[in-house]
Amino acid sequence: MPARRILESPEHAELLELVRTVMSKQLAPQVAQYEADERFPREAFRLLGELGVLGVAYSEDLGGLGLPSEVYLQVLEEIAAVWASVAVGVSVHALSCFALATRGTKAQQQRWLPKMLSGTMLGAYSLSEPHAGSDPAAMATTARRDGDDYVLNGTKAWVTHGGYADFYTVMARTSGQPGDREGISCFLIPAGTPGLIADEPERKMGLTASPTASIRFENLRIPADHRIGDEGEGLKIALAALDAGRLGIAACATGLSQGALDVAIAYAQNRETFERPIIQHQGIGFMLADMQAAIVSSRATLLSAARLKDLGLPYASEASVAKLIATDGAMRVTTDAVQVLGGAGYTRDFPVERFMREAKIMQIFEGTNQIQRVVISRHLERPGAGAIVSKQLALA
Repeated sequence: MPARRILESPEHAELLELVRTVMSKQLAPQVAQYEADERFPREAFRLLGELGVLGVAYSEDLGGLGLPSEVYLQVLEEIAAVWASVAVGVSVHALSCFALATRGTKAQQQRWLPKMLSGTMLGAYSLSEPHAGSDPAAMATTARRDGDDYVLNGTKAWVTHGGYADFYTVMARTSGQPGDREGISCFLIPAGTPGLIADEPERKMGLTASPTASIRFENLRIPADHRIGDEGEGLKIALAALDAGRLGIAACATGLSQGALDVAIAYAQNRETFERPIIQHQGIGFMLADMQAAIVSSRATLLSAARLKDLGLPYASEASVAKLIATDGAMRVTTDAVQVLGGAGYTRDFPVERFMREAKIMQIFEGTNQIQRVVISRHLERPGAGAIVSKQLALA
């Protein structure tokens, strides 16, 4: 087991080794072609579902593996080091299951969760709108009660797996006006429901095997038992889900960075100039050292936040810190990986140019890094914030 892993039991180590083997032996050979073709790798999610990866973060009574968050996040790292589109997809799927797992009734959970956590059903999280991204309270999508049903109208933007998902976790306004923080509710909508329309996928600079599309609801009618939680709880559910989702993206960014560093090291050990490997030149060696330092820092911050989550302690601010550090770090590390490879790094003969393109979006989704700074600073405004943070970090 590589020294970079921090694990509590042999079983956890065996799971990571299994994921690493599957990624390197079965999925790695497919990555370049799927990304070039902008083709969605649905079978990869089915395979990971069979391994239990899609249910790692959820308890056994819900159909998951019930493992600590820090194990789940290191699993995400292993996936992202090979295929970021799939790692982000796994994180988004876990985010899509969050509402049902935490606020669904037993009947709802028994009906849907086993298929979701086994990979039979793949999810999409639908919160952002064309004019309501960083400010979700501004959403305009409505869900009007009509007898035993709700009727939804509106548009969701930037939906990962949009048009390919088997279900959509959707936040919609059941009362009030755009801008009101109250009156937003959560719904689970199966793909194929009449009135659910997926637009053409966005053409993106990276994560090209991960489809992102706008989803429109045109008089979509859904039974009331597809509402998750009480009316008006949607924004609370959405924000709690995003705390967990930010840890997922931080793990994806850390894994992506590790993958870039691994390629850069291998190249620097084999490429020679002036009769010695370029890793022995101080300019390159120091660059690689800075990349390693950034990754170790990201991983430590990420796992510290994960332990707070596992202990049932508040971790929203720490999740934002982890997302901020890991994704800014990934942008630097992948850019430097291209530089280490020189002209070769700028070609598609090596994956580092793809890693660099993929890193950029991680500074943007799940709340831009500017928004993360807003979240962190607001937590620091609270009375006694410094003492609370110090105590939590000591426990972690």
